[in-house]
Amino acid sequence: MSVPKKNSGSVFEKIPTTKHVEPGIATDPDEFEKVVRSRRSVRVYGDEQVPESVMRKCLELATLAPNSSNLQCWEFYWVRDAHKKSELVKLCLGQPAAATAQELVVCVARLDTWKRNSKLVLEHLVASGEMVPAAKLHYQRKIVPLAYGQGPFYILGPFKKLVIAVLGLFKVVPRGPASKADMRVWAHKSTALACENLMLSLRAFGMDSCPMEGMDGRRIQKLLNLPRTAEICMVISAGKRAPNGVYDQQFRCKTSLFVFEV
Repeated sequence: MSVPKKNSGSVFEKIPTTKHVEPGIATDPDEFEKVVRSRRSVRVYGDEQVPESVMRKCLELATLAPNSSNLQCWEFYWVRDAHKKSELVKLCLGQPAAATAQELVVCVARLDTWKRNSKLVLEHLVASGEMVPAAKLHYQRKIVPLAYGQGPFYILGPFKKLVIAVLGLFKVVPRGPASKADMRVWAHKSTALACENLMLSLRAFGMDSCPMEGMDGRRIQKLLNLPRTAEICMVISAGKRAPNGVYDQQFRCKTSLFVFEV
C-alpha cells in the first residue's frame, strides 16, 4: 500500500496538520440500498401533501452534497407562489410529472458565485478560532482564484488553455476550468450531485421525485428573474406517487457495460 507524502511542496499532496477529528458514524447499508432502489422517476403523483418540514429538511440535505473546492455553485428555488407554479408547469411542457406534483424545485447551476462563496469559506476558516492549516488558506486565497478566474467575458480562457497545454508537456497539471464551457461543466456537475441528494432525501422521508430536463430553461430564467449566469440544471418535482405513478419496471443494462476494473 502506498504511503502519502507528508512533506511534499505541493499544496495538493501535503497532508495538513489539523486537530479536527470526525469519525464516521454507524450506518445501515440495507436501509440505504432500499432508498436507492426504491427511488424512481415518478410521473404521476397523488393528492397527499409533502410536509413543509420534510421539504425544508430535504433541501438542507441537498446542500450537503460534495462539490468542487467547496464553492457550492448551486441554488434551489422552491416554487410556492401559485401563479409561478402554474407557469412553471407550462414551461415544463405540461408533463404529468410537473402538473400533478405537490412541489416543484428549480435547480440552478451558478457560474458566477464562486468568488462570493470562496470569500465566505475563508471568513469561516478565520472565524473558527482553530489553527487552520496554511495549505488550506493558501488554496482558497491563491489556487481558487487562479483556477476559476476567467477574466471579463472569459477573455483569459484561451491564454489559460495555452499555458496549461505547455505546462502539461512537462508535468501533471489540472486541465480546467479554462473557458466558459469548462465553467458550465464544473457548475452543473456539482449541482447535479446536490440534485441526487435532494431526490434520495425525499425517498428516505417516504416521498417521491422526478428530475425533469424537458423544459424551457430560458423562460424559467425569466419567470424567476435569474441572471444569465444562472443556468437551469433541472426541475425536480416532489410528492407521493400515485398507483400509476411509475410507468414501467426499472431497466438497466448490464453492469459490465459500465463498470471496469483496470
